[in-house]
Amino acid sequence: MTDLVITRIFDAPRDLVYRAFVDPDQLAAWFGPVGWSVPRDSIDIDPRPGGNQKFTMVNDADPSMTSPVNATFVEVVENELLVGEEDVSHIPSFGADKLVMRIEFFDEEGGRTRLVLTQSPFPAAMETGAREGWGSSFTKLDKILA
Repeated sequence: MTDLVITRIFDAPRDLVYRAFVDPDQLAAWFGPVGWSVPRDSIDIDPRPGGNQKFTMVNDADPSMTSPVNATFVEVVENELLVGEEDVSHIPSFGADKLVMRIEFFDEEGGRTRLVLTQSPFPAAMETGAREGWGSSFTKLDKILA
């Protein structure tokens, strides 16, 4: 097990990047790797400690392939930090009962934002696929923020 850490610079102010993670309409427009989408009606987000983040990723080619997300926010600082926990005990290959995702938002020069995403504990065998998935999701987010 390892920590998956991904850093990405977005050409948009911090409040806009943060909002893309907590606004259901925006999340539906970008979340999920290429070939997957998140139906707007599957999204329920309550960005506060104890609030939920629920949605379902659906494979575009085979809609019977789905990947539900059901996380609870444990720490929220508007425009700065989102920390959520998800029970992954139903995924034997994960090797852990709980996945913690921490997303930090930092101001960068020129009105840009540095995002640091950490998922832990993370199975090393899944790291390459996760990096590719986040990368293609963030490429979609770049277009929304432009």
